[in-house]
Amino acid sequence: MTGTPDDTGLTHRGLAASGAGRILLIACGALAREILALRDRHGWDHLDLTCLPAILHNHPEKITDAVRDAVEAHRDDYARICVVYADCGTGGRLQTACDALGVEMVPGPHCYAFYEGLDRFAQYDEPTSFYLTDFLVRQFDAFVWKPLGLDRHPQLREMYFGNYETLVYQAQTDDPALTALAEAHATRLGLRFERRFTGYGDLETRMARWAGGH
Repeated sequence: MTGTPDDTGLTHRGLAASGAGRILLIACGALAREILALRDRHGWDHLDLTCLPAILHNHPEKITDAVRDAVEAHRDDYARICVVYADCGTGGRLQTACDALGVEMVPGPHCYAFYEGLDRFAQYDEPTSFYLTDFLVRQFDAFVWKPLGLDRHPQLREMYFGNYETLVYQAQTDDPALTALAEAHATRLGLRFERRFTGYGDLETRMARWAGGH
């Protein structure tokens, strides 16, 4: 069974008839494009992907149960399951669940940290920075602007973003069109703009370990 990445819904990619030697990645939908790009680049054909809705990041209290249900649903079909989430606002509950399920997840507080690299991100002290990834640049209206009600009540911008100073765009790809769009989002929010080319950061490192059986 094959499919295409869905920014908001559940997707399966390359589900094998037999789980012998295959690894399933259960991931946030916001990472689908990047995971598939890395898999294809490195020829990790034994990695399959299923994505949970990216919009769960607006409801982090639901992430742990959704991941647990997905692991249980696919456990018998795969030699190994890995969870491509960091803590993502679950307050440690996701890590506790993954430990109990015997599956590994991505370390760190959120995807911004593992894209930057955990060690490097820890060196920054940026409480006034608002982060966007390639996914969030593309899906800014659906995941930021509209959920916050700014499409209906733009006066709320100051309440939500008044304490921020800079929009930091963590670019996974070198795409001038995405950079221009990210800068436009910064302008809409009244923030300074900074672009950092992070590439795939620790996501690539972690996937390489899993693909190699570590």
